[in-house]
Amino acid sequence: MKAANSSRRSAPEQGKQIGVVFDLDGVLVDTGPFHKQSWYDLAAKEGFDMSDELFYSTFGMQNYAIIPVLAGRQVPAEEIERMSEWKERRYRELIADKLELMEGARELLEDLKSNGFLLAIGSSAPRANLDVVLKCCNIFDYFNACVTGEDVRNSKPAPDTFLKAAEKLKLPPQRCVVIEDSVPGIQAGKAAGMAVVAITTTRNRRDIKDADKIIDSFTELRADVFINLLTDILA
Repeated sequence: MKAANSSRRSAPEQGKQIGVVFDLDGVLVDTGPFHKQSWYDLAAKEGFDMSDELFYSTFGMQNYAIIPVLAGRQVPAEEIERMSEWKERRYRELIADKLELMEGARELLEDLKSNGFLLAIGSSAPRANLDVVLKCCNIFDYFNACVTGEDVRNSKPAPDTFLKAAEKLKLPPQRCVVIEDSVPGIQAGKAAGMAVVAITTTRNRRDIKDADKIIDSFTELRADVFINLLTDILA
């Protein structure tokens, strides 16, 4: 309670609001095992070779960028769409009624909202996947905006996802902080001109060293941490 009161005294003034943009998979929810299984299932169906190394090296990217790597060849757009739709349907079957928020995530969302932060989701996932997570975890009302793979032309590590999130929040990118777990996601956040917090859910600290702050759990975060990350911008 004392920590929450302390952060509330430091809350952003009107006109100096901070946006926090959460990645979805591997950040708010531990969906990695379900995504990995659905990729292995697609590979078995299509006769492709799949490996854990390929999965982790492409985690956080959109399917249109992953499928040619998995196939080992150029893949026509209609074939990518067919395989992508099958993979995502399989993923949603696997996660049904099995999702839980990461430890400390709901408490952090509550703290940020109570301190006047604007919150967004910036994910490479299809909107249908996001809708399942929002419903299963009952977190829709925390977010002011959502950006999914359908909303942008270029996948992470391009900055499009996070720039679109800042646009929807009506904030300059410099007043936004990204929370990510993947290397492409961290690169996207930095390319967007945002501070980046990385969580070690899917990567070790060495892999995500380019983030501005590295955490092992959301229990390490509260509102004042984000204010401190942007002290120079808010001054």
